[in-house]
Amino acid sequence: MRNWITRAETSADIPAIRDINLAAFDTSLEADLVEALRADSSWIEGLSLLSAEENGRPVGYALLTRCHIGDTPALCLGPCAVRPEQQNSGAGSAAVRAALAAAKDMGEHYVVVLGHPTYYPRFGFSRASVHGIGLTIDVPDEALMALTLDAEHPLPSGIVRYAAPFGI
Repeated sequence: MRNWITRAETSADIPAIRDINLAAFDTSLEADLVEALRADSSWIEGLSLLSAEENGRPVGYALLTRCHIGDTPALCLGPCAVRPEQQNSGAGSAAVRAALAAAKDMGEHYVVVLGHPTYYPRFGFSRASVHGIGLTIDVPDEALMALTLDAEHPLPSGIVRYAAPFGI
């Protein structure tokens, strides 16, 4: 496993982040979502993280933005993306771990993700429904996962309210 350089985005990284998302996904939806979130009140400086090669070229990306579980502030993980030629290299995991560490350092407690049920458990995510966490839309139960960043703060229950750009 390579050692990736991880860091928070700077304004100079915005074009590279769009390129990563455009390369990683079949449509521009995720790249457009990141731009919409960047302009939204849910954006939190320091929680848009990159993993980069030794030469500084960004190849992986993970974003955490404000959401709520019921009335409790939480974070939403996503989009997460890696350039296709670097997928399965650890670049995505490095970006996710860096984002979760940055959130914990900021005093955040809870993170939810709607994603691949075989990928996110490696970071400590588990099925959200077990904790009484749900959505207003139908998704496969195993795809909605949640994580507490601090064992002293058990996950709250409630409906996840995403930032407006998610359209959920």
